[in-house]
Amino acid sequence: MRFLALATDYDETLAHHGKVYEETVRALERLLATHRKLFLVTGRELEDLLHVFPHAHLFEWIVAENGLLLYKPASTETITLANPPSEEFISQLRFRQIPISVGHTIVSTVRPHEIAVLEIIRDLGLDLQLIFNKEAVMMLPAGCNKATGLLEALRFSGLSPHNIVGIGDAENDLAFLAMVECASAVGNALPAIKERADFVTEGKRGEGVAELIRRLMDDDLLSLDSQLSRHHVLLGTSQGENIQITPHGLNLLIAGTSGSGKSTLATGIIERLGDKHYQCCIIDPEGDYESLEQAVILGDMEHTPNVKEVIQVLENPETNVVINLVGLPIQDRPHFFHKIYTDLQDYRARTGRPHWIVLDEAHHLMPADWDLPSTLFNPLPYSLLLITVHPEQVAQQALSMMHTVVFIGKTPTEMLMAFTKLVGESCPATRSDALPPGEALYWNRDDGLEPLHFEIMSNRGERRRHRRKYAEGELSPEHSFYFQGPDNKLQLRAQNLVLFLQIAEGIDHDTWNYHLKQHDYSTWFRDCIKDDELAAEAEKIESAEDVGAVESLAQIKSTIESHYTFSPTPPSSSSKSSS
Repeated sequence: MRFLALATDYDETLAHHGKVYEETVRALERLLATHRKLFLVTGRELEDLLHVFPHAHLFEWIVAENGLLLYKPASTETITLANPPSEEFISQLRFRQIPISVGHTIVSTVRPHEIAVLEIIRDLGLDLQLIFNKEAVMMLPAGCNKATGLLEALRFSGLSPHNIVGIGDAENDLAFLAMVECASAVGNALPAIKERADFVTEGKRGEGVAELIRRLMDDDLLSLDSQLSRHHVLLGTSQGENIQITPHGLNLLIAGTSGSGKSTLATGIIERLGDKHYQCCIIDPEGDYESLEQAVILGDMEHTPNVKEVIQVLENPETNVVINLVGLPIQDRPHFFHKIYTDLQDYRARTGRPHWIVLDEAHHLMPADWDLPSTLFNPLPYSLLLITVHPEQVAQQALSMMHTVVFIGKTPTEMLMAFTKLVGESCPATRSDALPPGEALYWNRDDGLEPLHFEIMSNRGERRRHRRKYAEGELSPEHSFYFQGPDNKLQLRAQNLVLFLQIAEGIDHDTWNYHLKQHDYSTWFRDCIKDDELAAEAEKIESAEDVGAVESLAQIKSTIESHYTFSPTPPSSSSKSSS
């Protein structure tokens, strides 16, 4: 289940003139019967809300005072998330005869008193912000809003915003609606809210909430997935168009020969999922993900992690986990995978996380000759990423569940033909030419379109390796820079940026200026170092008038060093790049 909870505003969303109608209450109860949770996110003060709303017990948490106060109806626990307003501030507001209401932490007034309020905040030097809710004006500590309050409530409940659908109607709802996976607006919402919402109900207020609940119960909002494109994850580009995948429900296979770029693509997907705060669990048989950002690595040659260790890390929704199986014999990996995958699926059913399960070297975990347990993929898996050199050595049942496939290497068409034969499907027509480095063949089995070639978006680790190569590695002779001078008397080769600077500081001024005036430096940076930004900055230096050799060299050197970090001891001219 993707959406485990509904977060709703109160006034003019759930309620009309402060009252929630019985039909709306029944809809909330029906949603609870599906084992989902409810969160109420309101600008009202808590005591006022409890006075007008007798059904507070339906909610897991109430986020009151526009995100400054949490209340758990089941235990009547109250948690304040900010300091109370200062007495001096309240005194000044009353002295100016501004009508106010003071809660545990929030102070509210109405338009048109916001100008006077801002003057008092300025005069007292307070770190406060104003948030509007139609005619209401709320004064809150800077950085606090409905989103920060809901995030705390979700943390206490062990839920991620990516498993929440939200609904609201006014300006102060924008923050929490932007945070959740699906942002909905009731039919009576302000135009600005409707414009930013993923879905707008036909019904107004409680009828709109009930409408959203019906859709949630019908298909877990699967019918709205195409409207949630703000969460889609980039794979690369094809003829200027982005190739993206949905972050939920898709099963993806990446296959190709060793060194073809599978890890670059897979790591990039995991990085971009992490950037959007989706949680990944990577099962890594060969220890290839030990340097993955934002991840806790469990396991080594001496220790294979157990389920308890994995779940303990996953309890933090912001943390990815890598299960390193390098110390586990190959013959034991399928059994380990069966156990850990079953437990991960149970954990997913409760929390919606990890959002993605990544299986590297999938042929080690689900070999074709393995007697696949009949219960392993019941219910059917989702958001599963399989990576393998040998798709023909992966269990056919697992291959059949892959919605989208990406093939990398010199024979993508042959791999596609072999895959379709394995899963009993007709092979679609596609170009048969080999793929150049950095490209892949993409095919979505469900959209009815032909496979297409696309350029893979590099990951951060790959970009770091490239920068290190250009800075300290060894470029080929045709990509190196040659200091030759005006009469071609020199032939000093710089095969990286470190050597470029070393040689530049030792040559005569005429040689330096000769290449400077011809814009040779910016050309090399652009064409061979592949750094357009560095080239553009160098070109400005080359084009400057009345700049001598010493000054221009110092400027070029400073520009290079601002882009690249070098090792403490530069490599010798015969050194080779480790990448």
